[in-house]
Amino acid sequence: MKRYNLNGTFYYCPVDLTLQIVGGRWKGIVIWNLRDEKKRFSELKRILVTINDKMLSQVLKELEEQGIVNRKVCELVPPKVEYSLTKEGKKLLPIMQAMNDYGQKFAV
Repeated sequence: MKRYNLNGTFYYCPVDLTLQIVGGRWKGIVIWNLRDEKKRFSELKRILVTINDKMLSQVLKELEEQGIVNRKVCELVPPKVEYSLTKEGKKLLPIMQAMNDYGQKFAV
């Protein structure tokens, strides 16, 4: 039986592993909103109206640790942090697009 490793945690099903990456209330939405361009924390916060700062920070940190999101600190005054998808993160976009297309049929 194959095993799949993500940051030291082993999964026996690749679907389960993928859901660990994009699952939860916010991860997929953050990935989807970074699809076209890099965004600052405040821009993401403005888009994701009901998320609080702590949760957004936690989601971004987890996605960074998983190699999905890149965090770039620009040495300006005041400091500026930008988030973007990594190459690995961009590989998830077809999955996110399929989820978007499926969800569109429920629009009212």
